[in-house]
Amino acid sequence: MFQQFLSKLRKYEIRMRKAVTSERHGNFHSVFKGSGLEFDDLRLYQYGDDVRAIDWNTSAKGHGTFVKIFKEDKEQTAFFMLDVSASQQVGEVKKLKIDIAKEICGVLTLSAIQEASRVGLLCFSDKTERYIRPSDGMKHGYSVVSELYKLVPESIQTNIADAILVALNLLRRRSLVFLISDFIDENYSHNLKALCRKHDVIVIHLYDARETSLPSLGIIPLFDAEKQRIVWVNTSSRQYQENMADRFKKRSAELEKICRQNRADYIAINTQEDYVPGLIHLFKIRQYSKSAQSSS
Repeated sequence: MFQQFLSKLRKYEIRMRKAVTSERHGNFHSVFKGSGLEFDDLRLYQYGDDVRAIDWNTSAKGHGTFVKIFKEDKEQTAFFMLDVSASQQVGEVKKLKIDIAKEICGVLTLSAIQEASRVGLLCFSDKTERYIRPSDGMKHGYSVVSELYKLVPESIQTNIADAILVALNLLRRRSLVFLISDFIDENYSHNLKALCRKHDVIVIHLYDARETSLPSLGIIPLFDAEKQRIVWVNTSSRQYQENMADRFKKRSAELEKICRQNRADYIAINTQEDYVPGLIHLFKIRQYSKSAQSSS
């Protein structure tokens, strides 16, 4: 079964690499280039500079608008943070959020191990479920994928804020951090902002269509995996349907706003759809952004 899982990841990785690497879009290496950039100096803003590079604290002193200059660090690290809490156990058979999360993490691991010198993994619930120290080499990459495949979480709860604190303590150098979760949690925004200040962050927000809308089935029992209890809801109620959609939209909008304000990349992925095109689009945007920074 693991070989089938690995074969699927390889197929997706090749598909993604071919789409991103082209004469028009450049080399796939630029996707992970951000993980090797460290702050070097400041200079005055020039027309055409990426506004995300502006150092607002320095600019606020009134001596002009300044942008941050970064230098490339050859020892790059791609670090994956994967939410494996019980709220990820939603979806169709073999298409649960946790299944897709593991696939995305695995595909990106295979890509990163070829482009970045080191790859690390932190799987979390409301505690650290698995930590693999960053290292390099394809053997290490396969080891990470193997751990992803066989992982069975011990806890059903979620604590994104604590997981981010763990990552901040573990990662001493600027890294490319992939945070993969459904973000059904609270009080993590402050720590997420701190993570964005220190690292190059890509937020991958997973959701299932049933979290945004349910068919009208009348009064039915729904199982809350994290609270381990059954809740009866009236799915035919217009108010229930609207409240459900509004909660999801509000949570997504707040998360995307935090990412935009703190120069992190954000992508929302419906786990019932093909996620590869979304990742390809994200990486092409990163390529354009990195090329714009290097030419400024």
